[in-house]
Amino acid sequence: QLQPVESGGGFVQPGGSLRLSCAASRFTLDPFEIGWFRQAPGKEREGVSCISTSGDSTDYADSVKGRFTISRDNAKNTVYLQMNSLKPEDTAVYYCAAGRFPPRTTCNFYGYDYWGQGTQVTVSS
Repeated sequence: QLQPVESGGGFVQPGGSLRLSCAASRFTLDPFEIGWFRQAPGKEREGVSCISTSGDSTDYADSVKGRFTISRDNAKNTVYLQMNSLKPEDTAVYYCAAGRFPPRTTCNFYGYDYWGQGTQVTVSS
């Protein structure tokens, strides 16, 4: 089973920052696009950000544009989600997912095959 592992969640006050990591010990992330998703209590899961295999293409949900930054370090086999200016509405379980797709110019939030267990992010005063 190919399963990435998230880390870096926690409790932070509004306006604070967290950096989430998505890593894999049993497979290399190089050939996979990576997406970050989140699910808040009582809400559907939503796409937050994605990154292409090369890192040249990224996309963000409108709600996080300008505050979140996705990046990947293939040498460390890790994808990061830097989250700044956090708001209470960012509170959710955050998941990373890996997917292999035909070559394309942009990533999106559909069709990911391998999912992590999630990490909790709580933003509250």
